[in-house]
Amino acid sequence: MRVITLAAFLAAPTALAAPATDPQSYIDRPDVSAFIDEMVADSGFDARALRRFFAKVRYQQSVINAISRPVLEPPKWYQYAPQFLGASRIDGGVAFWRANAATLERAQNEFGVPAEIVVAIIGVETFYGRNAGSYRVADALTTLAFDDPRRAEYFRNELKQFLLQAREQKISPLAPKGSYAGAQGLPQFMPSSLRDYAVDYDNDGKIDLAADVDDAVGSVANYLAWHGWQTGESVMKPASIDVDKREEVERMLDGGISDRRTLESWQLDGVNATDIGESATGIREMATGIPESPGSDPVGVLMLEEEGEPSY
Repeated sequence: MRVITLAAFLAAPTALAAPATDPQSYIDRPDVSAFIDEMVADSGFDARALRRFFAKVRYQQSVINAISRPVLEPPKWYQYAPQFLGASRIDGGVAFWRANAATLERAQNEFGVPAEIVVAIIGVETFYGRNAGSYRVADALTTLAFDDPRRAEYFRNELKQFLLQAREQKISPLAPKGSYAGAQGLPQFMPSSLRDYAVDYDNDGKIDLAADVDDAVGSVANYLAWHGWQTGESVMKPASIDVDKREEVERMLDGGISDRRTLESWQLDGVNATDIGESATGIREMATGIPESPGSDPVGVLMLEEEGEPSY
């Protein structure tokens, strides 16, 4: 079997092992050893290189604290939305769009995803790179993979994808920074999404979603295209609910969002799409995912809690 080293820097003899007494070290743990064996058998990694990697990875209690933090009460829509519609966020979006207009136009033409959608996603995810995360991705994913039993299987797969990503991109797996959950770059892709959907959009031979805006823009557009973006169709439309059916429909909106069903099915339950209108500020009012042409495509209903009556 062909053995592939993780990264050249891991071969340094000074990184052979962490002290056995180090409470933050993963190197002596049986579950980590089993993971190493799996990576060697399934993906051709060098076991010694992986041991050197885990000797340098550190447990992060703040990661566990962050992912375990209870949400006492989710914010209402009217409280949440202004976080992304303030002057600084809008100005940041305008500046980002102007600075990257050519790339955004190219992505729109190639993938069919409007520039404003790509700009908005990057703005929501990281405020155009200002809040892309400060954790070493290796530390965050290892901590969650081996010390958060609730989602260990998910994060072990993401750790595997991250190590494969580092090998494919020929980068040190200790270098990338990201969120406490291991999301990376301007669009905050998890490693599995990064490997599946990220693109080298400037053809410089590498994918860098943190420092290369072209790659980030192209990757967001490619992600949406792969997930069924329908060029030219509405994302959302406002809806009305028959008064005598409202209580029943709202019971279906667990957490404010429903399962996806056909428009005809919703209409039988008293949910009706209305035309998109322009608000007093000129912002398009969008509240529920219903396509322009009613048909068999599944759609969902959202309830947006306003200060008065909710909108749908």
